[in-house]
Amino acid sequence: MLTAVRHILAILLLPTMVALVVPRWILVAFANGDSRWPADGWSWIARTSGGLLLLAGLALVTWCIRLFVRVGKGTLAPWDPTSNLVAVGPYQYTRNPMITGVAAILTGEAVLFGSWHLALWALTVIALNHVYFLLIEEPGLERRFGDSYLAYKRAVPRWIPRVRGRSATYAQHEDTKRDEPDA
Repeated sequence: MLTAVRHILAILLLPTMVALVVPRWILVAFANGDSRWPADGWSWIARTSGGLLLLAGLALVTWCIRLFVRVGKGTLAPWDPTSNLVAVGPYQYTRNPMITGVAAILTGEAVLFGSWHLALWALTVIALNHVYFLLIEEPGLERRFGDSYLAYKRAVPRWIPRVRGRSATYAQHEDTKRDEPDA
């Protein structure tokens, strides 16, 4: 029961606030001064694109949260982190797919509603997370997971996946470690 409460609290305080509560407040608070799609026959293309991007981001965030629970044995919250390094699923392609998913949700909302204020919020969240990852998250992961994280960091890009797909370097590193006899 306590574990479920920890996860629910982390989800409510982090992605829900950033991707749902604040954007809703922005839409209401800045309704008069914000842009919106015109009510013509073509706005459905932008709205549909925004909705699809939002759903894709939601699917990615959900997948990442499940991996944090099942593989990482922890939550997405910095105050209650995972005890295992998560390097499977989307984490094979980029080190921060959860934030990529949140960015997709926020960008999808901005496109869906045609809101420049939501677009500015999305850019702000992306910039703040980038700084946070550089200054706090990555050094903390290096301390917690040591050489495993350093190998993962060398093999997997921070934000943008390599065109070639999953980094074979990290997968080979992990396979080699399993094949080595214990000294």
